[in-house]
Amino acid sequence: MPNISKRALQVPISPFRKLIAIAEEAKAKGKHIYHLNIGQPDIKTPAEAIEKVQNTNIDILEYSPAVGYESYRKKMVGYYEKFDMIVQPENIIITTGASEATQLIFNACLNEGDEIVIPQPYYANYNGFAHMANVSIKPITTKIETGFALPSPEAFEAMIGPKTKGIMITNPNNPTGCLYDKETLLQLGEIVKKHDLFFFVDEVYREFCYDGQQFFSALNIKGIEDHVVVLDSISKRYSACGARIGAIVTKNEEIIKAVAKYASLRLSPPGLGQILGEALVEMDDLYLRETKNTYDRRRQVVFNRLQKMEGVTSYLPGGAFYCFARFPIESAEEFCKWLLEEFEYQGASLMLAPGNAFYAQDELGTDEVRIAYVLNEEKLEKAMDCLEQALIEYRSVMELRQATEMER
Repeated sequence: MPNISKRALQVPISPFRKLIAIAEEAKAKGKHIYHLNIGQPDIKTPAEAIEKVQNTNIDILEYSPAVGYESYRKKMVGYYEKFDMIVQPENIIITTGASEATQLIFNACLNEGDEIVIPQPYYANYNGFAHMANVSIKPITTKIETGFALPSPEAFEAMIGPKTKGIMITNPNNPTGCLYDKETLLQLGEIVKKHDLFFFVDEVYREFCYDGQQFFSALNIKGIEDHVVVLDSISKRYSACGARIGAIVTKNEEIIKAVAKYASLRLSPPGLGQILGEALVEMDDLYLRETKNTYDRRRQVVFNRLQKMEGVTSYLPGGAFYCFARFPIESAEEFCKWLLEEFEYQGASLMLAPGNAFYAQDELGTDEVRIAYVLNEEKLEKAMDCLEQALIEYRSVMELRQATEMER
């Protein structure tokens, strides 16, 4: 039998899927699992938008233009204006989610062997996209003690070498929930301009900023318009992950032309997804305001409960719907596995994402987890009950194991 490629053997496995088989086995045995491991919202996709898709008169579901329907891109212009992001339809290419947007941008902007600086912890699938493009990620570490605020501009500049081609951030951040303010963005803009770098910014969670903080887009930084590439998606803000509709937004005409070449090879983004996206953009802002308020309440539930748990270190995230926490454990990966295989509280357990999966170095984040507060408040409270009890029981389990090993 022919061998598969080395590339396929070496591609990083998505950390979000590693524990799924164990979770499914636990559920098959009757255990209820609270899923806080992945950013799949439980909030309903807007019914009025789904209804418009259902009522669309389609005789033939044809290919759309490779860059996406013009009618949708025109309406996206109006959406971006709400954030003072002044663009034209020709500055937008519709993609199959933000995942494809990332792949297209890496291929269009980076040569093999190029490097990009990304604050860690970062969205773990960036590892896979970088592998596919044969480029390297140079991580710059942020810390839980500062709420994962970005390091100083000097620290960023120290990371820049002859192969560095860009800086990439997610704002608000996945996995930490950290929101980077205008001043921080402007500082990064100065670095980008000074060293002639691309500035890739994933703004998928821009709708979810809390405590009165205002979102500031990298597209609004003066003087680096040709450096900035924004990645976007409808998945999170409209709870439409399955639509697979994202976007690349940039004023750099050369990037648009290059990405359009790649886009033409995959023919078109999803047609029905674009129809849904267009219907979503036509809605008023009530749905988004209510969704943001819902996540804000959930954020408070998780933060307040974590603060009361012995040995747990956390912080109040400023955006998105994630937070990181440090637990009094040695291996978050083993703990998360133990939760599914051995722990049960009132017939339930919970699934979390081990923190080390979001770092480039295996030795970092080993005692940290990402919590996605994508369940309603009642379920979150019950999940936190499970977590609190689990940490107590796990401490006893570890002490017993250590005592047994010492006896040997």
